Amino acid sequence: MSSAVDDQLFDPGLQPERTALAWRRTGLSMIAATLIALRTVPQLLGAWTLVPLLGLVVAAVAATWMAHRRYRAHHARLTAGEGDRVPFSGGRLAALTAVVTLGLGAACLSFAVTRF
Repeated sequence: MSSAVDDQLFDPGLQPERTALAWRRTGLSMIAATLIALRTVPQLLGAWTLVPLLGLVVAAVAATWMAHRRYRAHHARLTAGEGDRVPFSGGRLAALTAVVTLGLGAACLSFAVTRF
């Protein structure tokens, strides 16, 4: 038995596009910040910081790619008439964003400690 809610099409508003744009801005900001850290932090703390910073650059690019891939999958599902129930993604994107943010915070903290 289907309910009236299941028979309705998804809301054709711009909510998915706004969410995708927000994730794209977040990803591009993380990439820019990690590249700036990659350029400045090793000069103060030494070459050993290159490995974790390169890892942060890769993680920022991966988060941006995951956000784009997630949007495309949700958009395809919604426009194919499969209803408005999009499966939960599991939180990997948010976790990866948190890792990059914490890593950049640690780099900024170490930068500030060595400057003063």
